[in-house]
Amino acid sequence: MFRIHRHTILVAGLVALLGAPPALRAQAAPARPKLSASLEAVRTALDRYADPFAAMHDGYFSTVACVDYPTAGGAGTLGYPAGGMGVHFINPGRIVAPIDSLKPQVLLYEPDGDKLRLVAAEWFVPVAVSKQRPQIFGKGFDGPMEGHHPIMPPELHHWDLHVWLWKENPAGVFSATNPALVCPAGAYTMHEVTPKQLPTP
Repeated sequence: MFRIHRHTILVAGLVALLGAPPALRAQAAPARPKLSASLEAVRTALDRYADPFAAMHDGYFSTVACVDYPTAGGAGTLGYPAGGMGVHFINPGRIVAPIDSLKPQVLLYEPDGDKLRLVAAEWFVPVAVSKQRPQIFGKGFDGPMEGHHPIMPPELHHWDLHVWLWKENPAGVFSATNPALVCPAGAYTMHEVTPKQLPTP
């Protein structure tokens, strides 16, 4: 016969009542932001990219660095709020394609310990493809602007639109940067300056 001490029963009861200690609890996923029905449908269709390897399988390539903007953009810039964008995964095969709500050209991931957490999608159109400001989800794209060096050549003038489908953004679902996203300190974080607003071609 096994003997069970009273203190063992007491500890087991407390764990059952209060839950496991923080170190033993699985971290809950962040709450998903509330979206319009159309954006909710897009998010559901793109949920598979929560796995970065699924994104790579579909032609997305990581730019490695986590990008943030420590200060807000001033006059003559696109006026980004201070905040982060995260790690860009770019699909070159979709850059010249027509705008498709289910085929963003860029996916954005937030470093989270030893993982990458999907936080946003970005639709990206070079000025060479469209001289007119593109629009999707009833929202006009930001730009035109220079390419974000060193991720892309500065000569790659473009329009883009960020949509924070998976991470709450205090600056708004269509803001280019997210004040709640913080890139970790280290060699793979790039502190950028808000790009200049270029004349409309």
